Amino acid sequence: MSTISIFDHELPDDTHNRYDVSFYSDQIHTLVTQTPSMVDAWLSEIYQIQRSLPRQIVGLDVEWRPNFRANFENPVATLQLCVDSRCLIFQIMHAPFIPTSLVDFLGDASFTFVGVGIESDAEKLLEDYGLRVANAVDLQRLAAEELGVRELRNAGLKTLVMEVLGKEVQKPKRITMSRWDNQWLTHAQVQYACLDSFLSSEIGKCLNAAN
Repeated sequence: MSTISIFDHELPDDTHNRYDVSFYSDQIHTLVTQTPSMVDAWLSEIYQIQRSLPRQIVGLDVEWRPNFRANFENPVATLQLCVDSRCLIFQIMHAPFIPTSLVDFLGDASFTFVGVGIESDAEKLLEDYGLRVANAVDLQRLAAEELGVRELRNAGLKTLVMEVLGKEVQKPKRITMSRWDNQWLTHAQVQYACLDSFLSSEIGKCLNAAN
């Protein structure tokens, strides 16, 4: 039996689509959009949920089209955010503008944004779009400290998922190196992008990243 699957809601609207990504016993409700008003609505929902939660942990990840030219890097194509079982995949490259709600959310120090190598992701968001992440915690460093295993400072997400959550996740290179700048993401890309941010948030919660 597969530990991962995806259900496409196939919404008729070009502004967004919704998916349910299942990983083991978890189901992650995922919104994919390039529309600022949809980002506003998602963040508004998150603020309401967070009021009743003690831990303000948000999984953060970005994807961009790989390039093979020296001294050149493509801009961030997608920004993924995940709170508990709700994930946003914002196709920032195709958005007409960046909503103020997103600027405010990323700049809200009451949230702890977690990810693998999150400092470089935050730096790239700042360089490419002027987006500042106020409170970023790197999961590699945190896992090494909390578990007392120095080697985890260089671990990738796949290793951290196994070490912290005791689960196995696949990271196919053909998806990692795919065209993230495409206007229409494939099911495999949505699944991959969703899981990166979801698993980051789960690891962050296990390691008490907000403390």
